[in-house]
Amino acid sequence: MTIEPYDPQRVEEKWQARWEKQPTRRESGGTPFYLLEMFPYPSGRIHMGHVRNYTIGDVLARFLTARGYSVLHPMGWDAFGLPAEQAAIKHGVAPAKWTADNIATMRAQLKRMGFRYDWDLELATCDPSYYRWEQLFFIQMLERGLAYRKSAKVNWCDECGTVLANEQVDGDECWRGHRPVRRKELDQWFLRITAYAEELLEGLDQLTGWPEKVITMQRNWIGRSEGVEIDFELVELQRPLKVFTTRADTLFGATFVSVAVEHPEVEALARAGGRAEQVMAFAERVASQDPQERAEGKEGIFTGCHAVNPINGRKVPVYLANFVLMEYGTGAVMAVPAHDQRDFEFATRYGIPVEVVVEPVDGRLSEPLSAAFEADGVLRNSGPFDGLTSAEARRAIAEELERRGRGRRTVHYRLRDWGISRQRYWGAPIPVVYCDDCGIVPVPAEQLPVKLPLDVTLLEGGGSPLPVLESFVSTTCPRCGRRARRETDTMDTFVESSWYFLRFPCARLDSAPFDPQAIKRWLPVDQYIGGIEHAVLHLLYARFFTRVLRDLGWIELSEPFERLLTQGMVIKDGAKMSKSRGNVVDPDELVQRYGADTARLFSMFAAPPEKDLEWSDRGVEGAARFLARLWRLVGQAGRLEIADPGPEGLDDAGAALRRRAHETIARVTRDIGERMRFNTGVAAIMELVNHIAEYREKTREPDTRVLGFALSTTLRLLFPYVPHVTSELWERAVGSPPLEEMPWPEYDERALARETVELPVQVNGKVRSRITVPADLDRDAIAALALADEKILRALGGKKPRRTVVVPGRVVNIVV
Repeated sequence: MTIEPYDPQRVEEKWQARWEKQPTRRESGGTPFYLLEMFPYPSGRIHMGHVRNYTIGDVLARFLTARGYSVLHPMGWDAFGLPAEQAAIKHGVAPAKWTADNIATMRAQLKRMGFRYDWDLELATCDPSYYRWEQLFFIQMLERGLAYRKSAKVNWCDECGTVLANEQVDGDECWRGHRPVRRKELDQWFLRITAYAEELLEGLDQLTGWPEKVITMQRNWIGRSEGVEIDFELVELQRPLKVFTTRADTLFGATFVSVAVEHPEVEALARAGGRAEQVMAFAERVASQDPQERAEGKEGIFTGCHAVNPINGRKVPVYLANFVLMEYGTGAVMAVPAHDQRDFEFATRYGIPVEVVVEPVDGRLSEPLSAAFEADGVLRNSGPFDGLTSAEARRAIAEELERRGRGRRTVHYRLRDWGISRQRYWGAPIPVVYCDDCGIVPVPAEQLPVKLPLDVTLLEGGGSPLPVLESFVSTTCPRCGRRARRETDTMDTFVESSWYFLRFPCARLDSAPFDPQAIKRWLPVDQYIGGIEHAVLHLLYARFFTRVLRDLGWIELSEPFERLLTQGMVIKDGAKMSKSRGNVVDPDELVQRYGADTARLFSMFAAPPEKDLEWSDRGVEGAARFLARLWRLVGQAGRLEIADPGPEGLDDAGAALRRRAHETIARVTRDIGERMRFNTGVAAIMELVNHIAEYREKTREPDTRVLGFALSTTLRLLFPYVPHVTSELWERAVGSPPLEEMPWPEYDERALARETVELPVQVNGKVRSRITVPADLDRDAIAALALADEKILRALGGKKPRRTVVVPGRVVNIVV
C-alpha cells in the first residue's frame, strides 16, 4: 500500500461526497433507537460548542448503527426568535432571508464535520407547515382552559422590547442578552402549566436516565410546599386575609402580617388605615423595582390596619413588605420574627416584638435573640400545644384551624403559568381574533395556518410591525362575519421547541401533526443531548407539552426523553468562548488547517462530556499527530487480515497484542455504550495503537494475522470518532465491505482472562515501577510485593509509607 502524506481535506471531501449520495441506515430493520441533540438556533455559523455537542451525537449514532440498531438521528432548526429581527434591522435584510441563508450555511458546516443526519426529515420551526400544528394545539388548549388571556404583571425587557417568561429571567436580567428586566402590567396569553405541577413533579422520580442536577433544578423550580392557608380577619375591613405558611407550629409567635405590594387588598388597606398617600407611594415605588433590588434589603410600611390571629385572638399590625411576592403562596405572610430570619431582620428594623414559641429539643434559647431560630423543636408559649414537637404541632394546629373553619391544609407551588405572548414580529402568530360582538374567537382549524407576513418593514425602534400592518390585522370574525382584528403578539419561541422532537418522525406528513405508528415506534427519545442551561426552560416545557398532547389525544406517552446527557461548555483562557472576550475558535479555520476528524477527536478526548472542555492548541496538534501516526502505521502494514487469529499458534508478544485488542474492544464498548465516557474510549484506543507500534518495532517478524486484527480493530473502534480517515484507511487496507457497513467488533471473554497482570506502582501518585503479579492475588500480597520492589525501595529512600492503596488489576499507590 502506497504511503503518501495524510491529506485530511482530500480524504474528507471524498467521503462526504460519497455519504451525501447514500441514505442513512434508519430503516435497517434493527431495534429502533431515537437519538437527538437539541436543535440549534440558526445564528449564522456553528461554534465549537456545536461541534462538541453534535460530535457526541454522531459518535453515538455511528456506534449504535454498527451494533445493529435502526437509528433515527434527525436535525432541524429552532428558527424563530429575536436575534433574527435584530440582525435584520442591522443588516437591512428580511428575517426570513437572514434565517434561510444562515440555515444553508450551518447545514453545509455540519456536513463538513462529517455528521450523518436524517436530512430527509429536516424541519425549520419558521415554516408554516410546522407552526400550523402548533396553532392547532393552542386552539385546542384554549378550548380546554389550558390557554387563557389575562392582565398581569410581567417581566419586561426594554432592550428586547418584549415580555419574558419567569424561567427566562436570571436574577434581574434577561436570560439571553443579560439586559435589565422590569415589571410591567400587560394583557398576556398564558399556558396553564400549573395544572400539571404535581404530575411534572412526580414524573421526576421516573427519570432514572437524567442527571440528578437537572432533576433537582426542576424539583426546586416547581417548588412544592405543603402547608396551611390561614384566615387572618382584617379588623378595619371586616373580611379575611388569606396567608400561607409551611410552619403552622409557629403560629402563636406571629407578631405582624406582611403583604406584597401587588396584593389586591393594598389600596383598601391603605384607605382603611388612613395612610393612603404614604402607603400607595411605597407600593408604587417597590412595584417598579427589579427583583434584585427588592431582594437587597428588608423594607416595609405600616398600613394602619390590623389582623386577628385566629389561633389566639391576638391583634397584630399589617405591613407592606418589599420581600413578599405575589408569585408565591397568597401574597400575604404571617410573620414570625423569632423563627424566620427575614422576618427577624424586618422586625428588628421596625421595632416589632420577637416572641419565641419553638425551642431546641435539648435546651432553651438565650434571649433576646441575635438571630432567628429556624429549626424544628419543641413548642412553648403556645397554649394547649406546649410540649409538642414541631411536626406534631403542625398537624395538631392545622386540625384545630380546620375545626374552627379558619384554615385549611393545602399545597402551593413556586411554578407559575407560562406567559407565551411576545411583542415581536419573528414568531408564530397566535391564532385568535378580537371581535367587538363575539369577544375572543379562535381561528377555525380549516383556516390554519395563520401565516406570518413576510413582506414587512421592521421598525428601527425594535417594535413589532404587525400592529400597524393593516393587511394582517384587519380580518372578519369567524363566528359572526363582522369586522375583527387579529392578535398581533407572537408565541414564545420555546413553544416551538416544546414539541419538535415529536414531529421529526412525521416531518413529511401533511394531513396531521403525527403518525401514531411512527410515534409508537420511535418515541420517547432514547437519548437526548444538550446544555444544562435548558433544565428549567426547554426541558420543563417539553415535559409539560408532551402531557398536554397526551391529554388532547394526539399521543400516548407522558415523558419525552428516556435518557439525558448535558454536555459542558467549550471554554478558552478560563472563560466561555465569545466574540467580546476575543477567545473564539472558528470551526471552519480549524477544519481547514487540521481536518474535521482532528476537531472531532480533540473534542471527544479532551474532557468527559458533562464537564467543561478547556481549549488547547497543543491538544488539537496532538490529535492531528495521532491521526497522522495511524495513517503511517496502517500504510506500512499493507493489506490487513481482519479475522481474529485466535490464541493458538501465537508467541507471547502476539498473544499479548491480541489480548490487548480484545481488552480495548471491551473497554470502548463499555465507555461509549454504557458509561458515555468518550474520552476514556479514545484513551484506550490510543493505548492500543501504542502497543501495536511497540509490537512492530520490537518483534523481528511480526505475525501479520495478529497485526492485521489489531489494526483493523483499531479502525473499527475509531470509526465513530473519526469516520473519514478510518473509512479511507479501511478501503485501502481491507477493501469491502465499507467500514460503515461493518458490525461493531465483539470481544472474546476468554481473551480477557489473565493469569498475570502488570500493575504500575506509584509513590505519591507518580509511577516509579511496574510489577507483574498473579491475577487473583489479594491486596495484602500485592502491597507486599510492591514494597519489596527495588525501584520502589530506592524511591522511598528509607521513608516509612503512611498507607498503601491497592486497586486490583489497576494500580498500586504508596503514600509517604
